[in-house]
Amino acid sequence: MGKHLVEVENLTKIYGKDFKAVDNISFYADKGEVIGFVGDNGAGKTTVIKCLTGILQADGGDITICGNDVRDGTEAKKHIGYTADNPDFMLRLTCREYLEFLADVYELEKDVRDENIEKLTKRFEIEEVLPNRLDSCSHGTRQKIMVTGALIHNPPVWILDEPMTGLDPQSAFKLKKMIREHAENGNCVLFSTHVLDTAEEICDKIIIIRKGKVVCFDTVENLKKKYGGLSLEASYLNIVGDGNEKKS
Repeated sequence: MGKHLVEVENLTKIYGKDFKAVDNISFYADKGEVIGFVGDNGAGKTTVIKCLTGILQADGGDITICGNDVRDGTEAKKHIGYTADNPDFMLRLTCREYLEFLADVYELEKDVRDENIEKLTKRFEIEEVLPNRLDSCSHGTRQKIMVTGALIHNPPVWILDEPMTGLDPQSAFKLKKMIREHAENGNCVLFSTHVLDTAEEICDKIIIIRKGKVVCFDTVENLKKKYGGLSLEASYLNIVGDGNEKKS
């Protein structure tokens, strides 16, 4: 392994005695790619993301980030920026303290740290909230601060879990633009979403996860061609059906 920015081979995660939340999943991500995880609630998308970031330890398979095994210390994590689906943590810190804490974790020089904080918060128009505690900010503002923190060290691999949740339309537009720009600058972005229009708009490839398994890993263009030029939503429904299980 090591040819791609992200390589996942035969990833398995088991909860309890025998429930496979993720079942033998394999995929990869290269420079310049935006890859979307889509699937039903409980399909395993967030579990995959937490294994990628090292939050959860896989029960089987291998994950490398920029050639580094996620299980081997912190080296792989240095190359990751992670935006969680819930921005409700470290709420007693001010927004600036939170961002400076992350900059210190990634060992940024003070001038680089300050420059990146200024640049990224201006992008989201949230410079004025930097002195405020996170618990005094709206959900959407906290989400913007979390995105800023994930990008503060310009990571080669940016991983987001349902990133549009709680964002107003203008901020969601900016975030989609930032995701595309980050990939076009030689990085890769992986994110989960339930909004197939968003995935169709900004993703190069789609990974459809169903009951812990990858049922499709292909480019958006190929998927739409395969199903007669239909939208990604229609193509998705052709692959997974309407969600009603047939009795054998």
